[in-house]
Amino acid sequence: MKKWLLALVAVPALLVGCGEKEEPVASSQDEELQIPEVEILTPKEVTVNEKIELVAHVIQGEKNIDDASIEFEVWESGKRDEGQMLEGVLDKEGVYKADVTFEHDGVYFMYAHTTANSIHVMPKQQITAGSPDMTQVLPEDEGTDKNMMDHGNDTEHEESESNHN
Repeated sequence: MKKWLLALVAVPALLVGCGEKEEPVASSQDEELQIPEVEILTPKEVTVNEKIELVAHVIQGEKNIDDASIEFEVWESGKRDEGQMLEGVLDKEGVYKADVTFEHDGVYFMYAHTTANSIHVMPKQQITAGSPDMTQVLPEDEGTDKNMMDHGNDTEHEESESNHN
């Protein structure tokens, strides 16, 4: 009986003693958790009916990121539902590009949806094409920015539109 009692006390004590020490891992995981920085290099004022390069430079820490996923979302102010998504293609050293043509004077917006090392960021830039009549430009619905991640739920947006009519 004493042997059983000794075994019941000794075995758990040995197991606890063996599993306590764990060396902290300070490796590249800390570097991977840094938020990628996206610098939009597209001009803020462009010419109508000319091919425009949408350009974004992606870095993380001090390294260019050549394996990011970038989609440029472009729309005319007040008409986001009519916008388009353009795939960014790696040009060189963390610089991604896509081409677009603005067919008439207006105020446009662009998100550079960027995913690097499983982290998503989406800087936004306003682009003015030509010389738009600012009294005719539809206002940008700022509520769409706040609910960006709620892509499938339009009921709140539709209700607020019907209340404005």
